[in-house]
Amino acid sequence: MELFRIKKDIPFMRHALVFNVISALTFVAAVFFLFHKGLHLSIEFTGGTVMEVSYPKAANLEAIRKTVEGLGYTDNQVASFGTAQDVIIRLPAQKNLNSAEISEKVKSGLLAQDPSVKVQRVEFVGPQVGEELARDGLSALGMVVIGIMIYMAIRFEWKFAVSAIIANLHDVVIILGFFAFFQWEFSLTVLAAVLAVLGYSVNESVVVFDRVRETFRDRRYGKLATPEVMNHAITSTISRTIITHGSTQMMVLSMLVLGGETLHYFALALTIGILFGIYSSVFVAAAVAMWLGAKREDLIKPIKEKDETDGAVV
Repeated sequence: MELFRIKKDIPFMRHALVFNVISALTFVAAVFFLFHKGLHLSIEFTGGTVMEVSYPKAANLEAIRKTVEGLGYTDNQVASFGTAQDVIIRLPAQKNLNSAEISEKVKSGLLAQDPSVKVQRVEFVGPQVGEELARDGLSALGMVVIGIMIYMAIRFEWKFAVSAIIANLHDVVIILGFFAFFQWEFSLTVLAAVLAVLGYSVNESVVVFDRVRETFRDRRYGKLATPEVMNHAITSTISRTIITHGSTQMMVLSMLVLGGETLHYFALALTIGILFGIYSSVFVAAAVAMWLGAKREDLIKPIKEKDETDGAVV
């Protein structure tokens, strides 16, 4: 399915160096902010108090959130838990207060707002649990990267695998850089969005590289150099890219605008990842594969000429 078809190939690779310099500077800036400011980790990673409360009718999450913030806990998470009547509240640990004192203070504030509220449970999440989550998250990220490299190397060739990983890590680091620079809260849902972006970005790279392979194998384009093949592959998949990314972005934007606080940073991470995923698939993955020396012979096995003596009767 195509919305339109561009007859003349767009010379993307002519400007690849300029755009990749911009990418490199953005990447370096993201790494700098990651080390300089660090991520603003949620209590799932740092530890804190978890409260589960219930109401006789559907809870007003925004009112609960304002009440908790009014008590001095601006860094909080308030979300529905199972049903509209059940709410889970996550609060960061504080030096001068223990978990019981924090929960009692919040309970008093919620009762003042609505006397019908009932506290179902109160738990303290220790920082050791957060360390385990961070370790498991990094392990999951590493396994995804290794899996993508193996898949790309088997499906295409090692040069394409390396270029795809560079492009995908480029997207991930830039997302993390945004969260570090603006000090947005980094939670498990954001980590899930980062892993989703990895898969989403590699899918775009596979589509482009598939078209590169088809172009190399097509005799009509036998005289095209590698940069021209890359230009043709990217140009011929633009319509598909607009349909796929456009529809996905509309859904993500609806979550960003209408999803509330619970889905806000999840949708924000996906939005950044989708936008940079398009950019990296065109200007990073394809360009790096070209600079690594990707050529027709890498994807097409040369046909051996038959020996004239084969089958000759002596």
